[in-house]
Amino acid sequence: MNRKELEMISDFPLGEENKKFAEYFIGKSYLSFLNDKEVYIFNITFEPGCRNNWHIHHGAG
Repeated sequence: MNRKELEMISDFPLGEENKKFAEYFIGKSYLSFLNDKEVYIFNITFEPGCRNNWHIHHGAG
């Protein structure tokens, strides 16, 4: 799945490739900063099949 396809599957902005934490993922993830007023809020988007050290996101897309 390319970046343009990922941008179309969510109402949240895709954000930048999550390079800071890339060592913890197999596959790409994207991090979008949403708010810093009272609480920091982020949205993370995973490419289909992306895995991390704790769990897998099945059925993406």
